[in-house]
Amino acid sequence: MLGLLTLNSKRSRYVKTLLRALNQTDGLRSLSDIGQSDQHIRSFIRENTETCGGQSLTPEIRLRLFTPSCRFWRERPELWPFEEPYWAIYWPGGQAVTRYLLDNPGLCLGKKVLDVGSGCGASSIAAKLCGAAHVVANDIDPVAAVAFHMNCELNGLDPPICATDNMIGSEPEGFDLILLGDMFYDEALATSLHRWLNRCIKTHGTQVLIGDPGRAQFEGHSIRRLLRQLAQFELPESVREENYGLTCSSVWCYTPEV
Repeated sequence: MLGLLTLNSKRSRYVKTLLRALNQTDGLRSLSDIGQSDQHIRSFIRENTETCGGQSLTPEIRLRLFTPSCRFWRERPELWPFEEPYWAIYWPGGQAVTRYLLDNPGLCLGKKVLDVGSGCGASSIAAKLCGAAHVVANDIDPVAAVAFHMNCELNGLDPPICATDNMIGSEPEGFDLILLGDMFYDEALATSLHRWLNRCIKTHGTQVLIGDPGRAQFEGHSIRRLLRQLAQFELPESVREENYGLTCSSVWCYTPEV
């Protein structure tokens, strides 16, 4: 199953790519960098994903995802032509953040929102549905940007901005709220996020919401002592099965060191 088993085994390579981009001044990547047109990638996504809705914490949002009926659910991973398709899985941390936004629309109303590691874009879609004034979905994979635009269209939304340069370590002065779902799966990445989020909050007063289903790398990191739990959601059975039996996913509010 490419959607989870292969992705989990390859996360260390993804993290190295992400961290390497922190030191690059020209991190923006376009579809031309991967030798494909927008239309070709759209066709590929349509052919190799399925529109999903009800089997998640947010049945009101429709997304194009991998399912057991899709070719690459069990296909050999070397046949996948792009970067690892993190955008094709609706990760449980992202589901929790998205559910929390939909349940608390005032958090986004009139705000400028940055969704880091946006993947399928569900949290960005929720922010837009809740009346955010400005939304930026940030994912370093340009294919994720195409998938995000398609998911916005599924939900009747004009796509917000999708930035494919790495924004971790940047100075996002204009954002009121930063969202992160399932981003603390590697210690090195968690440490980089820790430093950056501290600076965003202390310098700009940014609010930060983190979604995580209790992964070991998150629970064991020093960042946990700076978090306050806002909500916990019981995961649907199908999501539990896809995530090795994880039963719940939580939303945390990040506060800086003082």
